[in-house]
Amino acid sequence: MSERRVIWPVYLDSARTRSQGRAISKEEAVKGPTLKEIEGAASALGLDPVVEPEKSYPASWWEESGRVLVDSAEPKSVTVRRIAGEIGKDR
Repeated sequence: MSERRVIWPVYLDSARTRSQGRAISKEEAVKGPTLKEIEGAASALGLDPVVEPEKSYPASWWEESGRVLVDSAEPKSVTVRRIAGEIGKDR
C-alpha cells in the first residue's frame, strides 16, 4: 500500500545544505529544481504527483517554494533520490 509523501524542492537542491533541508547527498542532488521538473520526474516514475505551488517549506516559511505530493510505498529518501535522478537525466 502506498501513501502520500511530501517532496519539497529544498530536498533535492544541491545549493542547500543538509541543515537547510537537503535530504540527499550533494552528488545526487540537482541545482535549483523547479516544481515543474519535480512533477515531470514523478510522473515519469508513475508516482501520481499533485503540485501545491502556494505552500512554503516550514523552515523558510516566508518563501512560497511550493511542494509536490507523490504516491510512494518506499522510504522518502529513496523516492527523493529517484526523482533527483530522473531530473538529472532530463537536464
